[in-house]
This record gives sequence, C-alpha cells and structure tokens, in this order.
Amino acid sequence: MENLYLVAVILGIVEGLTEFLPVSSTGHMILVGSLLGFEGDKAATFEVFIQLGAILAVLVLYRDRFLNLILNLFADGIRFDDRGFNIWHVAIAMAPACVLGFLLHKPIKTYLFSDKTVVIGLIAGGILLLAANWIEPRRRVDDLDRINFRQALFVGLMQCLALWPGFSRSGATIAGGMLSGMTSAVAAEFSFIVAVPMMVAATGYDMLKSYQNLSVGDLPLFAIGFVVSFVVAWAAIVWFLKLLNRIGLAPFAYYRFVAALLYFVVVIL
Repeated sequence: MENLYLVAVILGIVEGLTEFLPVSSTGHMILVGSLLGFEGDKAATFEVFIQLGAILAVLVLYRDRFLNLILNLFADGIRFDDRGFNIWHVAIAMAPACVLGFLLHKPIKTYLFSDKTVVIGLIAGGILLLAANWIEPRRRVDDLDRINFRQALFVGLMQCLALWPGFSRSGATIAGGMLSGMTSAVAAEFSFIVAVPMMVAATGYDMLKSYQNLSVGDLPLFAIGFVVSFVVAWAAIVWFLKLLNRIGLAPFAYYRFVAALLYFVVVIL
C-alpha cells in the first residue's frame, strides 16, 4: 500500500503539472501510469478523480471572476450581450465540445483511446501550438472583458480537437484564443475559466460510470492524489502565466514532439 501512496503522489504531480499546460495531461497520465504499472479500472477512475483537485485550483485562483459571473447573471438576468466578460462567453465556448462529446462519447472511448492516437494527438497539437505562436493577427485583445462572442465560439470549436486523446484541451483552446486575436495571457485565462465547467461535466459523467470501482479503503489513495494535484496545479498555473509572456508556445510544442517519441518507445514498442 505504501508503494500505491507514492504512485498517488507521482500521478498527482503529473496531473497538476499537465492539466492546464498545453502538453496533454491524458498522454502523460497514460505514459506515467504505464511506467509505474498502475493500470486498469481503478487506475482509470483515480486519474479521473484527481482532475477535481486541478479544477479546484482554478476555482480558487479565479474565484473573483467566477463570483462576478454568478453575481452578474443574477443582477442582469439572461441578457445576451458580449460587452464585458459574462456567462455567455463561457457557455458559447463550451457548447461545441459538449454537444460533440455527448454525441460521440462511446465511439471516442472505444476507438480513439489507444496508444497510437495519443502519439498522433501529441504531434498534431504541437503543430497547432507552433502555428498559433507564429501567426500574428493584426490586433490583440489584451483584456478578458474585451473578448467577443465570435472569439468565444472559435475557441469552443477548437476545443473540439481535444476530444482526440493527446491533443490537449488547454493547448487547443489557448491556440484558438491566440489565433482569434487574443494575447497569450488572455487566451490562457479564458482557457482556464472555460475548463472548470467543462471538466466538472466530463469528470462527473465519467465518475458516475466508474464509481463502482471504488471502495472505502481507496479513500486515502484518492485523497492524496487530489491534494497533490490541487497544490501542483495552483503552482503550475501561476508559473505558466509568467513564463508564457516570455517564451511563447514554441517550447511546449517541441516538448510535445519529444514526449510523443518517448511515448512511442516506452508504451507502443
């Protein structure tokens, strides 16, 4: 059991580091889980559960934004207006992937969750990051309150790419935000905020389907993974936002190519 606790710490670190960085948490969790020999139904449920720790980190870091979204909704009612960041920006960005994910959930789980598709996703996502890093729209929106519905929809459409394992939800949405005219910092912040309801919905759905794999004896293991994921995700988000302004997305793209090669050698061969 002590070895399992160490595994929980390691996977919590991996989840916290990779969930909001554009490097694909799915690919890394599969790779590290394979290296540690932590696989099967319980491992899959654990990996889903500790995502909640990463989600909580975003909720805490952006608590004022989320509180304003709720307060403005009650104050203004259902007003379809893109002046100032509001709940409609989040809903529009969520809609495409929610609809497509719901309609294609079974075939995605059946046909796309394989080693080869993860490698393809890592490489394709890296190419997208390079494109977003190199293409310079004429204007850049440098404030979250200035993004419009068209940009939110474009980010939402790009988020659909993340239904392919290994592509990276944060990578697709940050790249989409930059390609639509946001600065990298605004694109990252929008990506993190949209991630919360998306991940809560996806994680909740997966947990409902796999909770039977849990027992009371698993609680310490899951609690360790949750706490470690929360702390590391908090630090990773703060670090990533500071680093993104200086180095851009290219280093993350090159890292993905290396990770794809490592994944191919370790997991597939």
